[in-house]
Amino acid sequence: MSIRDLFATELAVINLGIPSFYDDLLRQGLPVLQVDWKPPAGGDPEMVAALEKLETVRDKVEAGNREAFRRLSEAHPYLEGIGTARDLIPGLGEHMLLHAGPPISWEHMSGPVRGAVIGAILYEGWAQSAEDAEKMASSGGIAFSPAHEHNAVGPMAGIVSPSMPVFIIHNRTHGNYAYCTLNEGLGKVLRFGAFGADVLERLKWMAEELAPALKKALELSEGIDLKGLMAQMLHMGDEGHNRNKSGTSLFFRIIAPLLLKADLEPQTVRRCLEFIDSNDHFFLNLSMPACKAMLDAAAGVEYSTLVTAMTRNGTDFGLRVAGTGSRWFTAPANYVEGLLFPGFTAQDANPDLGDSAITETCGLGGFAMAAAPAIVQFVGGTASMALEFSHLMYQITYGENAVFTIPALNFRGTATGIDVRQVVELGVLPVINTGIAHREAGVGQVGAGLVRPPMACFEKALSALAETI
Repeated sequence: MSIRDLFATELAVINLGIPSFYDDLLRQGLPVLQVDWKPPAGGDPEMVAALEKLETVRDKVEAGNREAFRRLSEAHPYLEGIGTARDLIPGLGEHMLLHAGPPISWEHMSGPVRGAVIGAILYEGWAQSAEDAEKMASSGGIAFSPAHEHNAVGPMAGIVSPSMPVFIIHNRTHGNYAYCTLNEGLGKVLRFGAFGADVLERLKWMAEELAPALKKALELSEGIDLKGLMAQMLHMGDEGHNRNKSGTSLFFRIIAPLLLKADLEPQTVRRCLEFIDSNDHFFLNLSMPACKAMLDAAAGVEYSTLVTAMTRNGTDFGLRVAGTGSRWFTAPANYVEGLLFPGFTAQDANPDLGDSAITETCGLGGFAMAAAPAIVQFVGGTASMALEFSHLMYQITYGENAVFTIPALNFRGTATGIDVRQVVELGVLPVINTGIAHREAGVGQVGAGLVRPPMACFEKALSALAETI
């Protein structure tokens, strides 16, 4: 067939890329198919080269990802008790505070984190006034370290101090542990940077009455299967990050009889149950370390490109990848886009904050929004968007969780195992649904919404993985 013959026949056109060509042909009534194509990694030569370099060891990368995903999938976290941070958390020294997110110094901390640091110093009795506490923190009198580097996690500011009580989470499959403080509730709380007398009084009560009571109750159990509870949560309308109503209710049903059986004063039992019942987010501080314990089991697998942690400190976003172990890849944290409480504006919001994105890293939170369509009333959007986000996340993950399933997707497993290669190649970032903290210490939560990590974190991780070859 000659070129003249080609133009004498009816054309059927396939257009790749720029949609204006498709639109022109469509207006002329010609049959045309639009292919939504863009170059890998947005055409960035450095990223394309890194992808190609990893492709040269594809078999090793696939073997590494298969092993990391297997460890993550087989991990089984249990709540086994409560103890004191200094006695349990490895590497937590005196006059040391753990915080959310990647490493950060006092000079670069945001308002909520600084406020929480001041509150923790007052709680520990290292200073007697906020002014003295700030001087201690700014002069090098306190050592700061990411909770993630000590097998721990914390919501929002994420502060853990030596005498705070922490949940003990044991991954019984692989033997590793994870820790997290107890959830304080909403309003003016330490994790949002509040450090008033009421905040410190609540923390003392939690350490002196709530934690010992829960410890006695848990000693009567054989451990609480958190993975099983989290699977049930998804079938009851939770996604494990911003919505924990069902998880808290399920925990309440288990812990209430144990508290009643324990050798405790009736008034102690009443106060403990009332506190848990009044706090829909109580289970968040259990789902987070459960996810941490599962993901830590996959850390350090050679050649694996799967993400094992995503976290933020209100200034920077950081992630870790299985194949690069404990190394951090960071970039400035983004602002959360969503719904603000009455009386607040976008200027009041702090950049993204907290260790709670460990839930998304494990296939929950924004990845499981299809299981919790009601969450969009809190973070903005529509129920159909919740479905769309969950579907989209399958494009950037290695596999599906066989235990965490979504009824609205015909019980399909949640998208699990974020693959750095897929994120960069496709230009699709993980979606995180989260709370919005006020930029000033102590004001508290001012809204909730959706946020994406900075692409630079994934690009840095991809380059590092390629350099290891």
